[in-house]
Amino acid sequence: MFTKIIVPVDISTLDKGADIFRKAASLLDEGGKIILLHVVEEVPSYLAIDMPADLIANATDEAQDKLVKLRDDTGIDAEIELRSGPPAREILACAKEQGADLIIIASHRPDFSNYLLGSTADRVVRHAVCSVLVRR
Repeated sequence: MFTKIIVPVDISTLDKGADIFRKAASLLDEGGKIILLHVVEEVPSYLAIDMPADLIANATDEAQDKLVKLRDDTGIDAEIELRSGPPAREILACAKEQGADLIIIASHRPDFSNYLLGSTADRVVRHAVCSVLVRR
């Protein structure tokens, strides 16, 4: 069905990440490609002054390790990509740069903050140029 699928994974909820990764594999055409993506959010400079200097580097290393383990545990072939910045923006940029025809993203039950700020999944759905599957 799809030849290139972006699977953004929040490493703090790897169970959801594994679920959408398996779903991506079931929707992938033979010879297609899955990109496991994790976005490390940047820390505002006014907060960064009180944090360890290697915080972002450590978060990136941890994400890489967890995504490699997820890929190895599931036995599903995928490319791993790490980015930093606002998650929705980076997911959309990755999909555009890679020429993806599907983004599969996990969602959660909305809370009050989602009504004020919106969620990453909401932003991806509104602005993606390819199909988006939101998995609860």
